[in-house]
Amino acid sequence: MSDATSSGQTLTGQSARSAAARETRVRARRAAILRAAAAIMVRTGYHQMSMQAVADAAGMSVGLIYQYFGNKHDVLRAVIVDILEEFRDEVPAAMSAAGDDPYAQLAQGFSSFCQVIDAHRDAVLLAYRESQTLDAAGREEIMRLERETIDPFRAAVQAGIESGVFRAVPADLVAHNLKLAAHGWALKHWDLSPARSLDDYVREQLDLLRAALGAA
Repeated sequence: MSDATSSGQTLTGQSARSAAARETRVRARRAAILRAAAAIMVRTGYHQMSMQAVADAAGMSVGLIYQYFGNKHDVLRAVIVDILEEFRDEVPAAMSAAGDDPYAQLAQGFSSFCQVIDAHRDAVLLAYRESQTLDAAGREEIMRLERETIDPFRAAVQAGIESGVFRAVPADLVAHNLKLAAHGWALKHWDLSPARSLDDYVREQLDLLRAALGAA
């Protein structure tokens, strides 16, 4: 191998590492902005939030925030869409990993759903409180992501009915109820958490699900 080739490969490797490091910084800064914004908006509401307050809470300058988001509306939309995208990605992946048993799929999906919600309770509260502040395109995106999140629940319930594992129930309503039960951990955390852990909540909700479905 010539010195020129070796040097070129070294530079290529260094460039790739630099690009990866930059991407990591970008992701970390963006996440810090959204965490700070979500916490502030839960306390004060969207309209009372200032970009300066977000910058102070995130430990960066307002100018840096504007490199990531054009305005407050963009921040709000990103907070809500990011958590919905995480639901949309994590729930089906957990269900796929559970194998072919429909109840196991529902249990794994619901558990994953609740774990993501527990990690982002502020963002979930914010989605309920401020989603109507978004423009029509933003609201449509939210509805699309919510449908994509619960579609695997509906499919698993339908598969269980067709195979005789579950009794005949409205699959779409079961999927909807699972979504609401998962969201309930954030919406009523103040009331639920003193009496039970997240694991307890998931187990108890799944016991109710099993009874409702007639699962063995």
